[in-house]
Formats: sequence, structure tokens, C-alpha cells
Amino acid sequence: MATIAVARAYQASFQSRPHTTLAVTGGTFNALGDFVAQTYQNTYGKQEHTGPFRYDLDRTLRFFCFGFAISPLIGRWNVFLERHFPFRASSGSGSVSLKALFKRVAADQIVMAPIGLSLFLGSMGVMERRTTPQIKQKFSDLYTPALITNWQVWPIAQLINFRFMPLPYRVPFQSTCGVFWTLYLSIINSKEDMKQDRELELRKTLTH
Repeated sequence: MATIAVARAYQASFQSRPHTTLAVTGGTFNALGDFVAQTYQNTYGKQEHTGPFRYDLDRTLRFFCFGFAISPLIGRWNVFLERHFPFRASSGSGSVSLKALFKRVAADQIVMAPIGLSLFLGSMGVMERRTTPQIKQKFSDLYTPALITNWQVWPIAQLINFRFMPLPYRVPFQSTCGVFWTLYLSIINSKEDMKQDRELELRKTLTH
């Protein structure tokens, strides 16, 4: 019953304020993903920390802001895919066109996946107040392996999403699956930040 009530409340909110609803939903799931990532790093990655673990609330807030900003864009992208790659029923069978389904997934992975990853790395660099060379280094170190990993895990999730989820629920479904993706992004971004911080401290030491 509680699940049905939440679904109805979400549907009502989406109908009246679609962009705000997607933004808050996406930001919340992104923040949850970073919370899980920090908990995981504290539990299994203690060797990466030189001192006692302290929860980084600012880091979670950055992930919330990114999810809040990009989720309405993903919502518009889903509408674009819906209009340009409609599911056409086979004559008399009422079945979904697999060709249209695969075209949606291909367009999503070829167009939106690289854009979304670029926006993530760039916005994180800006919100972390990294210098331009540091942001370029972040792209150099993380972009290609993260994009390859994306192509290994997201096509199946998006096949399910585009095939079975109604349009208003596609961003929440993607955000739910994205908790684990955010876990991955949060960890690799954190490791890159620690690497850059160590290099900066080393340069400061050598110049004094």
C-alpha cells in the first residue's frame, strides 16, 4: 500500500510540476548513491584514508546538485526519443517494434552517455574548485574507462527502461539503477581527487 501511495503522489507531482519532480528525484537518488559510496569506502577502503573517516557532506551535496540539474535534461531527452523512435506495432499483432527499441538504446548510448559523462566530470571539477589543468587531467584519467564501463552495463538497463517503463517513470527507474552507477562514479572521482591532492601537496613540498 505504501508503494502504491508513493507512486500516486509521484504521478500527481509529475503531472503538475514535471521538471521539478524529476530534478528532486534525480538529486535524491544521486545523493543516496554518494552516501553508499562513502559508506563503502569507509568500510572497505580504509587504507585510502590517512586519518579517521569523516563523512564529506559537501561531496554528497555536489552529487545532489548534479542529479538535480541533469534529471530534467534526461526527461526531455526521453521525450525526444519517444517522438523520434516510436514503437510501431506490427500489423495486427500489437507487438512492440524491436527495431525502434534498439534504435532508442543506441541513440541513448551514442549521444547522451558521452554528453552526460562529460557534464559529470566537468561539473564536479568546477564544484570542487579544481583548476583547468586539474579538470583536463580528470577527463584524461577517467573519461574513456568510465564510458567503456557505461557501455558494458547501461544498454541492458535502458532496454528494460524503454520497453517496460511509462515515460514519467523512466528517469526514476534510471535513477534507481543509477544508485549503483553513482556509487562507481563517486568512488573513481574521489580516487582521482585524492591523487590530484597528493600531487599538489608533493609539488608544494618540493618548491619549499
